[in-house]
Amino acid sequence: MRVRSTIAEHSFRAALIGSVLAMMEGADPARTALLGLWHDTQETRVGDIPHIGRRYLEAAGNEKVTADQVSAAHPAVQAGAQRIVEEYENGDSPEVTCAHDADKLECLLQAVEYREQGCANVQPWIDSSLAALRTPSARTLAEAALDMTSIERQQTYLR
Repeated sequence: MRVRSTIAEHSFRAALIGSVLAMMEGADPARTALLGLWHDTQETRVGDIPHIGRRYLEAAGNEKVTADQVSAAHPAVQAGAQRIVEEYENGDSPEVTCAHDADKLECLLQAVEYREQGCANVQPWIDSSLAALRTPSARTLAEAALDMTSIERQQTYLR
């Protein structure tokens, strides 16, 4: 039984979902996908601190972690990476909204997949992901994910 997901898997799926949401919402799919690819790169350094752990730990902000991650990179890469993360963290464009929705929608999909594999207690994760969605398109895709099995989703959307 496979239940774990890597940061790379999550970011790839969020980027792909984000590009689809952007197409549905009339936003720039390439820009949205780029935001999705970079949105959790910081977790390669600091991990994904569980909600309860945040009571006891003070993690560096994503912008600071990104600056450290790219500090030895070409100056154009440093500036570009920092702009992307700054935009994701603080922007309010349609692309940022779609990227945030894609992150939450991908988490919802993970939880649904975990539930199918026999993991219990994922409903709060599903509920919080669903509650965070802002675009009509993300809510539509979430409803489809909740109403279908993974096999049905594959047969419907990947044929």
